[in-house]
This record gives sequence, structure tokens and C-alpha cells, in this order.
Amino acid sequence: MKFTLKIMGTASAMPISDRNPSAQVLCAEGRFFLIDCGEGTQQQLRKAGVSFLKIEAVFITHIHGDHMFGLFGLLGSMALYGRTADLYVYGPQALGSVLKFYESFFGEGMGYKLVFTAVKCREPETVHSSKHLTVTAFPLAHKIECYGYRFDGIASERHPVPPSYAYCSDTEPMPRLAGWLSGVDTLYHEATYPAELADKAACHHHSTTLDAARCALDAGVRRLLIGHYSSRVKDFDAFVQECRQIFPDTVAARDGDVFEI
Repeated sequence: MKFTLKIMGTASAMPISDRNPSAQVLCAEGRFFLIDCGEGTQQQLRKAGVSFLKIEAVFITHIHGDHMFGLFGLLGSMALYGRTADLYVYGPQALGSVLKFYESFFGEGMGYKLVFTAVKCREPETVHSSKHLTVTAFPLAHKIECYGYRFDGIASERHPVPPSYAYCSDTEPMPRLAGWLSGVDTLYHEATYPAELADKAACHHHSTTLDAARCALDAGVRRLLIGHYSSRVKDFDAFVQECRQIFPDTVAARDGDVFEI
């Protein structure tokens, strides 16, 4: 077994010409999971060759626009493409009201069912499981209720050491977070600001490059991907170099990147 991660967007609140807001697709054994769904995600999915009909579940971290404004368009396109399979959606309780609004105004003729599960936890909690993997949600520290997600493959005779991936965006540093991410093969952690803007990061409940690197080091992960860059970020190499002072195996994710896990 292997995971294939496709990066749809790495921007923060403001989309810019070469960066879309947050969204990723994780493929495991031919099953597709969408993580966050910022504006423009469906166009990015088309560019990446990901079928709207093959997405099994959507995991939304929190109800900020740069993480879920693309959801309405995607749901509508799924209906136009004739989707019939249930779509499983996970996220904070408030997302349920958003989905009900969508269905009340735009749900006529939908050939598939939205199956929403509200995430509410103070410790890691399994929210989705299948034959090949489990998905665990865990709380993050942001302005509003926010959750990260960890994807763990299930060991078998054929795959005795399954892959694992964790997604952390958005959050300020959390002492407990590293323990919940322990041993993950690849960690995506927001690094909205460089170290010199630590005060700004704290004010907005975000992380810096060094915060992300310390978390990766403390968790003992194999590889760190950073993203959710501030719109003022132009020099990705500088971000990577700051992280590598603490955690050498750091990569700056960019829109369109593909990573094998």
C-alpha cells in the first residue's frame, strides 16, 4: 500500500495568481479523500485528473472561507456529472448548517446523498474507517473550532508497515500536538509566517516556519511539508531554510505537487 498526496492549494486567506486556497487529495488504494476545499478546488481537481465521482469523503478543518468556499461548486458539479454514491462529509458542527443551506436552495435533483458527521473532540478520535485505512480527527488551536486529520493505513500480510499522513492547518503551537502525530510518515503543517513575524502569527493563531519544524521534530515524523503561506510570501526557499535549521527533511509544498507516501 502507498498513499499518493496531491496538493490543490497552498495559499492562506488571499488567493493569488499562482496559489489557490487550501485543498488536498489523498489517494489510498484507489480511494480518494478530499481534505479542505478552498475556492477553485474543482478546477484544480480537473487539472490533477481527479474524478469528482471517485471522491469518497471530504474532511473540512474549520469554517473559514479559504478552507471551504469551494465546496458548493464541487457539490453542484458532482450532481451534474450524475453522481449517485453517498458523499461522506466530516467537519465541525457548524458545517452541518452550511450543508443544510446548500441542500435547501440547490439540492433539487441531486442524485446522491450527503452524509454529514460532526466532529467534536478534545482528544484524537476515529471518525472514518474502511478496509484499508482509518481517519482520526484531533483538535487544533485556532480562532474558531478547528480540527486536523490523521490517515493511517491498516497493516496486513501484504502491507505489514502501512503508510500514515497527517494534516494540520490552521493552528498556533500546541504542546500536545506532537504526541498525536507521533511517527507519522509525512506531516503537512501550516507555516503561514516566517520566524521574524512570530508576533503576527500569535496574533492570528497561526504558526511560523520554526513552529512547524519543532512540531515535526518532537513528533518524530519522517518528512515535513509546509504550506498555507501568507500572500506576502515570495521566497519559498527562505521558508524551507528556516525549517531545516530544526528539521532537515522539510519540503515547501506548491500547488500541483504530488508526493508518494
